[in-house]
Amino acid sequence: MESGMPLSGGQRALIRESWQRVSGSPVQHGLVLFTRLFDLDPDLLPLFQYNCKQFTSPQECLSAPEFLDHIRKVMLVIDAAVSHLENLSCLEEYLCNLGKKHQAVGVKVESFSTVGESLLYMLEKCLGAAFSPEVQEAWSKLYNAVVKAMKRGWETLPEGD
Repeated sequence: MESGMPLSGGQRALIRESWQRVSGSPVQHGLVLFTRLFDLDPDLLPLFQYNCKQFTSPQECLSAPEFLDHIRKVMLVIDAAVSHLENLSCLEEYLCNLGKKHQAVGVKVESFSTVGESLLYMLEKCLGAAFSPEVQEAWSKLYNAVVKAMKRGWETLPEGD
């Protein structure tokens, strides 16, 4: 899995150090990420249904036990990427399959840029002054590599237009 330019040793260190500060409270920080996501794109809310239940508001979704499980899973994927910074290619098949699952539930590839923006927002809120331009660049490169692998899931399925 390539991100265009591989992460430097310094960037990997920045990612690990910043993630260590976030990963201890995954649900709390994941709520920040998804609250921001729904603020930026409220049209994503209908994608989250559990037991055929449509949420009427982001707050209702964000407090649902099933959605909190989804947040935990998202944070685990980020944790896996951070844990495999030296060898992201070992996650390639998993991320491609994750992309297929997201396509199957109606997620559009374009939504990943909003998710990336929400991830950076969460990191900035959590890290405060430690969220430097260098940290932002390192995380952007990592996120872009993950999304590139997930997008391959769309390429392996016919897309209905």
